[in-house]
Amino acid sequence: MNTSLKNILAIGLALISVSISFAQKRDWARLDRYAEANKALDDPKPDEHRVVFLGNSITDFWDDKHPQFFKDNNYICRGISGQTTYQFLVRFREDVINLKPEVVVINAGTNDCAENTHPFNVDISLGNIMSMVEIAKANNIKVILTSVLPSSTFGWIPEITDAADRIALLNSRIKEYAEANNIPFVDYYSSMVVGADRAINPTYSDDGVHPTPAGYDIMESIIIPAITRVLQSEVNE
Repeated sequence: MNTSLKNILAIGLALISVSISFAQKRDWARLDRYAEANKALDDPKPDEHRVVFLGNSITDFWDDKHPQFFKDNNYICRGISGQTTYQFLVRFREDVINLKPEVVVINAGTNDCAENTHPFNVDISLGNIMSMVEIAKANNIKVILTSVLPSSTFGWIPEITDAADRIALLNSRIKEYAEANNIPFVDYYSSMVVGADRAINPTYSDDGVHPTPAGYDIMESIIIPAITRVLQSEVNE
């Protein structure tokens, strides 16, 4: 083997080693985000009706803009900005199951449609949601599924020109699955969409994706009654 080839192989092996090391250290699903908060959380009291909100930045920013919504209602925010259903599924045990909630509210799909981690595939995104539902039910946790919020574009990936179509398709599939399996489906979308391009109403968003405080007011007016109904019923059992 000549020296040049040896050098090429050495460089290749070094690059592989660096890549493996990076992959081993990378917390792709961000299990670290709520690790300390999860450890500090006691088991629910006998009369406690714990509710976990699992989501992406729409859920994450909700706690920032309306923290009293979570504090006053004994809700727990487990949203992480930028995440897809693939990452939700990885952290579902740490951020939902281990917290022993009575109900989990899942808002998933915006970043699947935006291809943040994987090419858009509605069947796989729905499958990830279905897996979370099945895991929750196996642990006696009631589930509420919610619609993806409207958006006509994703500012961070403008080359996706069919955002509204992707969102409509995923919403229709989530709703169909929820209805077929007696799972409450909460429709934020219909109260927040506007125009032929199916954008989020600018009254409720400054950037076309994330709600303003007024947008969260709308969402809260829809989700609180839904949670109350679930807590008072045997649906999802």
